[in-house]
Amino acid sequence: MPYINADGLLPPELLREVQRYVQGTLVYVPKAGGRRLAWGERNGARGVLDRRNDEIRSGHRAGRTVEELADRYGLSEDAIRKALYGRGARRDDGTDRTAG
Repeated sequence: MPYINADGLLPPELLREVQRYVQGTLVYVPKAGGRRLAWGERNGARGVLDRRNDEIRSGHRAGRTVEELADRYGLSEDAIRKALYGRGARRDDGTDRTAG
């Protein structure tokens, strides 16, 4: 996120109004409206992890043990269990396990 000097960006009246609240510090201005991207959506990390977790669930359904899956994916057994049963894990029908 680039730094922009408000002196050259904002109209003088607006700059004086902002200076009533804050001076000499960085201020984050969020995007107007719209939806905020969730973690990993911009760089694709979310998709990579979702595909990996789908593979883990598929392997488990095919009979692989939690220990085997942990060795294969270089994860702890607890991390494998989270992929199988935890938040965001999907049921066999594709729906979210945490949804009602």
